[in-house]
Amino acid sequence: MSAIDVAVAYHSGYGHTAKVAEAVVHGVKLAGKSVVLIDVSKITEEQWLELDAAKAIVFGAPTYMGGASAQFKQFADTSSKRWFTQAWKDKYAGGFTCSLSMSGDKYATLMSFVTLAMQHSMVWIGTGMMPAATPGAPDQMNRIGSSIGVMAQADNVPADQSP
Repeated sequence: MSAIDVAVAYHSGYGHTAKVAEAVVHGVKLAGKSVVLIDVSKITEEQWLELDAAKAIVFGAPTYMGGASAQFKQFADTSSKRWFTQAWKDKYAGGFTCSLSMSGDKYATLMSFVTLAMQHSMVWIGTGMMPAATPGAPDQMNRIGSSIGVMAQADNVPADQSP
């Protein structure tokens, strides 16, 4: 297996979180790094091996009812096989989430990703971004003002009409 710099492991229920995952992939490619995109609801054994080989894993899931989607949670629970061998120890980790409302308790979802990363002895990396100059402005980077991970808000429309 060739070297993988970043693996983006995500679940998306309605396509909005997939759009964020694709944006992460785009950014990694712009930085000249190798990246794989893994939908954890359909993960294969080969993709588990890609996660094991990656230098960094970025976790992503929608926030439903104040937490990560059940499909992402199933992936997280299944990752315990990697925990026994510390296969992800010292890898970099980061995360993103998306929900309908501006808050939507996205912080709880990101904290579940932090906990998952800590269980695996990973090194968590936040956004390193200041809050937007005009909070809430749709075209501003970090308009929600999160430092622990990327928070996205999507309108109640199809994913091709809202981020």
